Amino acid sequence: MRYGEKYLGKIDDIDIKILTELIKDASLSVPRLSKKINVNSSVVYSRIKRLIKRNIIKRFTAEINEEKLGYFVTVVTGLNIDSRFSETIMKDLTELPEVRQIIEVTGRFDLIVEAKSRSLEELHEVVSSKIGRIKGVLHTETFIEMKKIWREQKYVLPNVRA
Repeated sequence: MRYGEKYLGKIDDIDIKILTELIKDASLSVPRLSKKINVNSSVVYSRIKRLIKRNIIKRFTAEINEEKLGYFVTVVTGLNIDSRFSETIMKDLTELPEVRQIIEVTGRFDLIVEAKSRSLEELHEVVSSKIGRIKGVLHTETFIEMKKIWREQKYVLPNVRA
């Protein structure tokens, strides 16, 4: 049995090739995808359906260039919170249009929040007046993103264990 098979079921090289190509471009049609990976279209179609059914592919989405929409400043803010208010804080954060993701973590902070803004002034408003005033938020520390390097996600099959 392959490592992880108990959770994912059988995943093979064709599935990995499909996932790899869809990560690069989720808008690929099945015929174009089948040509890229050299697998019959009907096989690719059934594999994609199976990956969706098994919730390995959770959704297809678009990647938006937010700079073209005027969002030039990205920040990561660490929050220390009163744990009695954690559910309310998370709910309040998800309602802020500037917030892109919220991650509950261990370590120095309780939550990490990624947000986008159009300017440093707007950023100050978001962190100080919106996030900082949520009931139960004890302390924030904000980091301005200077540069981001994306790496293409690659999946590989684990080695077969003896």
